[in-house]
Formats: sequence, structure tokens, C-alpha cells
Amino acid sequence: MAEKKRRRGWVKWGVAVLLVLFLITMIYHQVKPLPEGVSRASEPVAISDDQIDFLFDLTYQGEDTEVNEMEIFQDVERSIREAREYVVMDFFLFNPYSNEDRQYPTITARLTAALLEQMEAYPDLNVVVITDEINTTYNGHPADHLDLLEEAGAEIVYTNLDALRDPNILYSTVYRMAFQWFGDSQNGWLPNPMAKSAPDITIRSYLRLLNVKANHRKVMVTENEGFVLSANPHDASGYHSNVGVRLDGPILADILEGEEAIARFSKGDEARFPDEEKLANLREEDSDGPMQIRYVTESKIEEAVIDGMDQAKAGETIWVGMFYLADRDIIHAIHRAAERGVFVKLILDPNTNAFGRDKSGLPNLPVTAELNTVNPDQIEIRWYEVGDEQYHPKLLYVEGERQVVVIGSGNYTARNMNDYNLEADVEVVATTETEFMNEVDGYFKRLWNNEEGTYTLAYEEIQTDLPIGKYLIYWLQKLTWTMTY
Repeated sequence: MAEKKRRRGWVKWGVAVLLVLFLITMIYHQVKPLPEGVSRASEPVAISDDQIDFLFDLTYQGEDTEVNEMEIFQDVERSIREAREYVVMDFFLFNPYSNEDRQYPTITARLTAALLEQMEAYPDLNVVVITDEINTTYNGHPADHLDLLEEAGAEIVYTNLDALRDPNILYSTVYRMAFQWFGDSQNGWLPNPMAKSAPDITIRSYLRLLNVKANHRKVMVTENEGFVLSANPHDASGYHSNVGVRLDGPILADILEGEEAIARFSKGDEARFPDEEKLANLREEDSDGPMQIRYVTESKIEEAVIDGMDQAKAGETIWVGMFYLADRDIIHAIHRAAERGVFVKLILDPNTNAFGRDKSGLPNLPVTAELNTVNPDQIEIRWYEVGDEQYHPKLLYVEGERQVVVIGSGNYTARNMNDYNLEADVEVVATTETEFMNEVDGYFKRLWNNEEGTYTLAYEEIQTDLPIGKYLIYWLQKLTWTMTY
């Protein structure tokens, strides 16, 4: 009898110790210091119209057929082929995998070939490719194109996601305490959830995938110019509608410093990046234009977006083009703007399609159901008519006395805005008329008014009454942090 009591006592103590360890692990990986150089906002620098170009890809319905206006990766490929000193690129999705349901643009092969040809033609060209584990389905198989680049002399850096905070707090705590010790294996036997054409993977990759964290950036810098984009060089994403900017001037030094920070905590070779002298030379380039630009990452993106919205005045207009809208702080900023008499016009993806698979409409359907009833006189919503593609931009434009553009990789969700994912945007501010701001203005009005094509639909054409079940699932996912957005 005494022995049974003693065993029960040991079991209770064991459970108590595990619970304490679980809570300590969970809390620590929510509040632990971010790696040095993450969540940064650069000092504003002047930029002129000849140092910034607005880029976009559009898939839409023309008079008789689907139209694809694609310029982003044509420009990126051109930039690679003009590089002689260095190419530093950081892309979330960089692979050729698809569900083989249609013929996609061969973006991955084109960019890989351009890099290989440049390295062969210019042996001193320094190529650094930073990417996410998703391209090996979380260490489940090789990435052949990245292996080819590495064999040719490129520095390939897979981002150390373990150094980041955990958005999926319950599961990731179990993963850190138990599953991570299982290691990795590339002897796959399970179907790949990313795409039918991707190699099979093991249960270990599935266990790692469920942490749902990412280096979600989409940037590239050469000695000539840089790009900050919402687009991935991913074949199955090739027809998505996207936006971005091509940049020149001192801001490139800030982008390079941000990318070197990722290499540092991911055990990449920092010596492969431009040295301090080159960065100093970039910072000394002419910078006297009428606009101010900052490089903002992670939660500093949210701060820039909210500041832009909060400074909008009555009668001015906030435009948002967005794939995911769910961040409560940004939603509250939209509420405040509408209450002040600011017009808010949202162009959103309906979240009903992802690479040929049907989606539930989360988070945009429940979020817009809320916004549509808040202040319908001030807040208008249109859906992008997506077909088989996604409306994938992450773009804010404040049309007013103080014009603001925030553009890049960051969706308006907790995962993207609250220092979980790695994200990269630029904020551009102007108080006088500029060509860049006019281009962004024209983009939004073309889509809103369906000029030269059919791009957007009225709110009621996609959503009338939201089923209560979807709304409950949305809030349950938010409360338990189990959502993928």
C-alpha cells in the first residue's frame, strides 16, 4: 500500500514538473529576444522618382479571354543578368513544384539558369540565396536547383526558423520538448502536402511543418538595384496578381544589412555579403528626392501601416490591396479612420482558392462581414475576381495631403505583423505630387473601376450572409493560435 502511494506521488511530481517545463518553454518562446537585426525600421532617406519604380503582375478577365500582365520576374531576371559584383536574394517560395493542373511559367528554372550563367561568365560574382525550409518541405527532400547553385559556388542559407518565436504556441511547445529530437530524414514515403509534383516526405517533415512559421520575405539586391516584392519566384504562383518596387540609392544598404542579419543567425557566411566600404558607398549616393523611404520588417511594418492610417484626415482615402486581412490592431485602425470621416477602400482576395484547392474563405470573409457593418458609408469592399489564381499583394496607399505607400511581403495578420514570420516592406511618404505615387494611385483606380478589363466584384457578389460556423471557426482558430494565416 505504501509502495502504491509512493508511486502515485512520483507520478504527480512528474506530471507537475512536465507542466512547469511546458509553461516555461511556451512562455519563453513567445517573449524571447529576437535575433539581432530582426524587426527593424531604418532611418528615412530621400528618394526620387528615378530611384523607385512601381511594379505589378495582373491576371484578369479581358473581353474574350484571361489576360496575364507579368513584369516582376522579367525585371528580376534582367537585374540578375546585369549583375557583376553580387546578388543577394531572399525568397520564401523558390521552387518549381505544382499540382500539375496546368502549364505554369518556369520562373524557378529561368532565375536559376540566369544565376548559373552569370556565375560562369563572371567568376567573381558573389551570389547569396536566403530561403525558407518550405522549399525542401521542412528538410524532407533535396532542392535540386538550390543544390546546383551551391555546387556552382553560391552561398545557400536556409533560415533558422527555430531562432524565431512560436506562433502555434501549444503545438510548438510540444514540438520543442519532444518532436524536434526525432531529427530529419529524406527517405520520404508520405505524399507531399505542398504539391503533387514535389517529392514524398516523412512524418518528421509533417511534424516540423505544423509549427507554421516562415521566412516570408521577397527581396533581392545587386550592386545596381534592389527589389521588395509581394511575389515569389515559384512556378505555381506564376499567374498570381502581385506588386512590388524596384529601388536604387541608399536604401539598398539597409536592405543588405537586414539580409546579413538573417545569414548571421542562420549560420550563413557573412563574408559573402558586401563589406562595410561598399555599404558606406551606397549610403553616400545622391539622395535628394521629394519622397522619404524606410525599410521596415516584421512588427515595424504594422507600426508603419497603423501610423499611415492614423494620420489620414477626414475626406482623404485609404486604399488597401491585400491577400490576408486579420490583424486586429490594423482592423481597429480602419475603424478609427472611418470614424474620423476617412474613406477606406479595400480590394481583397476572397481566400477561396490556393494552388487549385478550395479554401474556406478565412480570414477575409469573417473580417469583411464585420467591417461591412461597421461604417458602410466610409468603408467599401470589393473582391478581386481571382479565378484559379490569387490576388496576392500586400499594399497600403493613403491618398491625401500626406501620401503613404507601404508595400512588400507582409500580410495583415498576427503571424506576419507580430514578430513571428520574417517579413520585408518599404514605406514611402510624399507631400508633393510624384510619378511613383501617381502610378500606385492609377493601379488602385484601374482595379476599382474595372478599367480595360474586369478585375473586381462588388462585395455582395462573393458574400451575402456569413455562415455562423465559419465565423466560429475563425475565432476559435484565433483564440487557439492554430490558424495558418
